[in-house]
Amino acid sequence: MRVRWVTGFLDSPSRMAEPFWTAVTGWELSPRRGGGVFATLVPDVGDACLRVQVVGDGPARAHLDLHVDDLGAVLPVGASVVRTEDGLVVLRSPAGIVFCLVGWAGEVVRPVPSGFGSVVDQVCLDVPARWYERECAFWAELTGWDLVASDLPEFSFLRRPAGMGIRLLLQRTGGDTAGVHVDLASVDVDAEVRRHVGLGASVVRRVPGDWTTLRDPVGREYCVTGRDPYSS
Repeated sequence: MRVRWVTGFLDSPSRMAEPFWTAVTGWELSPRRGGGVFATLVPDVGDACLRVQVVGDGPARAHLDLHVDDLGAVLPVGASVVRTEDGLVVLRSPAGIVFCLVGWAGEVVRPVPSGFGSVVDQVCLDVPARWYERECAFWAELTGWDLVASDLPEFSFLRRPAGMGIRLLLQRTGGDTAGVHVDLASVDVDAEVRRHVGLGASVVRRVPGDWTTLRDPVGREYCVTGRDPYSS
């Protein structure tokens, strides 16, 4: 099984936060599908890597889809099946992170940063410390991407292939429950945070020079980071 593309999903009880995310990204919301449940944020340049979904329950959260050539391939070791549908396999990682395997539609071009010098380009897997090493090994084996230690001991990332829109970051946390959030890379974190707050976000915490954690209008946490949005 080869991971061809990664999509971040914003799962919300309602559509309330969708105007916020279109404004933040500068991407256009596609026509809805699946009975109005799903829509894609479509960049001007590059292939889509962020979607929204109305899930009907809370809290607002995120998950990721891995796009693969063959949904009938052998499932990753360590994953458990939550359910299967036509064109979709829902799985759970060893630490309990829910993700989906879906078909690949030929996406190959990473979206370019917006006119604000920012882009959604990372999904962070928040992993309780006792699961961290196992989860790092699981995602590295699943994707086939090299696991790279960060400058900060609580982070590792998987080196994405050229052109891939979304990078995967793993964060060791002190909590008991694993989760997922999305990150933006930005040329100017402070200016970007001010823009997001003006659009309806609230600041949770700041790590000067590195990143700021915010909540969107429905309470979902995400981060604006100082990583170079133009780098690979």
